[in-house]
Amino acid sequence: MTDSISLFNTALDVAKSPETAVVELFDPPMCCPTGLCGPELDQTLLDVSEMILTLQAEGTAVERYQMTSHPHKFMNNNEVMRLVREQQMEALPITAVHGQVVKTGAYPTLEELRRAVNGNR
Repeated sequence: MTDSISLFNTALDVAKSPETAVVELFDPPMCCPTGLCGPELDQTLLDVSEMILTLQAEGTAVERYQMTSHPHKFMNNNEVMRLVREQQMEALPITAVHGQVVKTGAYPTLEELRRAVNGNR
């Protein structure tokens, strides 16, 4: 019984590891990690949060980063940094799937992400 618990915990740790993220969202600066903290809800950010929950429920690892709270994630991704240097804040949000940038300047739809995750851009 201990072995199965150990294996289960290890599997969870691997699934939550940032190195295994299939979808990475590089967000513009926001007041909180989701952007859903101000007096008025932004429908786009609400849709993004719902999309993330849907993908995670389907088994897709999704990570979300902000420049102020995760600067190392931006700095460690050469393509993201190139886009930010060239286009500045206009490049954000940036979405990467399997380490490749698939969309800049706007959030993708759920269908766009599903296609990219499955290798059909």
